[in-house]
Amino acid sequence: MTLRNERVRKELMREISDILRKEVRGLEGVISIVNIEVSHDNSYAKVIYSVLGNPEQVEKSQEIIEKSTPKIRYEVGKRIRLRLTPELKFVFSDCLERGSRVTELIDKISRGEI
Repeated sequence: MTLRNERVRKELMREISDILRKEVRGLEGVISIVNIEVSHDNSYAKVIYSVLGNPEQVEKSQEIIEKSTPKIRYEVGKRIRLRLTPELKFVFSDCLERGSRVTELIDKISRGEI
């Protein structure tokens, strides 16, 4: 990954997080951008995100993010000066949920419950 790609990746991470927090309505749970993979020419970005919440919150947030992808891309285009606004593909990851379960298990073990 080139230095330019890395700068674009970090800027996308910051702006997409801000857009999700301020512009997209109806999201439930805690949404976190885990990683963004940018193509070598910055024309495509895979946004890996996670939602921490109950299953209904996770499902609702996934649907809203999926429907809001064009709006999010439009906002990114307004905020970041690039020759071409990357096509965004949102990919759900349950890593926050798994991390939370691991922490919970470690706490139980340390308290002698397991």
